[in-house]
Amino acid sequence: MPGKMIELEEYIKQQQKEPDNYTPVFYRLKNQQEYDALLALLASKPHIQVYDQISSQLSELMKIRNPAKRLTTEESEQQINEFLGNASLSTIGVWVYFPWSGRVVHILDEKEFVELRTSRNKHKITDEEAAILGTKKIGIIGLSVGQSIALTLAMERVCGELRLADFDELELSNMNRIRTGIYNLSQSKVVIAAREIAELDPFIKVKCYTQGATEDNLMDFMTGNGQLDILVEECDGIDIKIISRMKAKELKIPVVMEMNDRGMLDIERFDLDPELPLLHGLIPDLDLVTLQNLTSEEKIPILGPMVGMKDMSPKMKYSLTEIGKSITTWPQLASSVVLGGAMVADTCRRIILDQLRSSGRYYVDFEQLIR
Repeated sequence: MPGKMIELEEYIKQQQKEPDNYTPVFYRLKNQQEYDALLALLASKPHIQVYDQISSQLSELMKIRNPAKRLTTEESEQQINEFLGNASLSTIGVWVYFPWSGRVVHILDEKEFVELRTSRNKHKITDEEAAILGTKKIGIIGLSVGQSIALTLAMERVCGELRLADFDELELSNMNRIRTGIYNLSQSKVVIAAREIAELDPFIKVKCYTQGATEDNLMDFMTGNGQLDILVEECDGIDIKIISRMKAKELKIPVVMEMNDRGMLDIERFDLDPELPLLHGLIPDLDLVTLQNLTSEEKIPILGPMVGMKDMSPKMKYSLTEIGKSITTWPQLASSVVLGGAMVADTCRRIILDQLRSSGRYYVDFEQLIR
């Protein structure tokens, strides 16, 4: 047995850390070069798994395009053949390679893919509204609560581009509220989220900031390749919480925050009211130099009103007194995180579609609503 243990340890040492790749690769086989490139990829990496269910996607596409009629098998096949024209099944749509999982999946191309994947959003989201949402950019700082938000935004297709910022890597204790597999331990939280989004909808653009949001990269995060339409702030650091709001206010970008306790949601409409005080005036007006030089003790009276400490649930208040004693940081529950994802996604959609114009702090407290 000792010899076998040494053999296992040597095998583990030889394994290289997986690169932070989160961008899928597209192959459209009507292009001969891309056809050849896909064949070369499959030949060079025989472990790749290939998933080709394009026929079922085409059948479902014909079904949703004929909602008032139950198509017979023959009628469905006829419509599929008309859709194909002279093309073969293999050259229809796009083949998507996910390098991190070693999978190639054959799917409809973007227009038809989005049409089919979001078909059950109708009429809660109209075609006109979906077209608007698809052009929008949302940035999320903090990928614990932020992971649920990012995935919900992607599932509902509330935007066409997501920017994700977090410097942290996944730890086992994070998995009480971050939905992922244990094989992702020590992987970047933003990369984990970006990969899951790509596997759900590879046409949504995702940009990751694995160093987190910093004073140096915030302007790029908010304006690079076009300005954000909404900033979702879910980070733990008080400095970035305030600095990001300063930048958002300067750029007239609305800010949405969910606090993961009592369903507290915070909205700041700097786009509608550029003079709106940061966090509704709950924190003092600090300049950047003063903020960067605050001691831990000086941050506490600022953090309290910022996170709504006086209105927290009794269990959360008690938990804060136990940090450094029986726990290392404040607790978060998966149920609250998932609720936060839903609330923020709904709020972002309504802000983008000009269906919500208010600023303020709101509570969806199940313990108060359901007794």
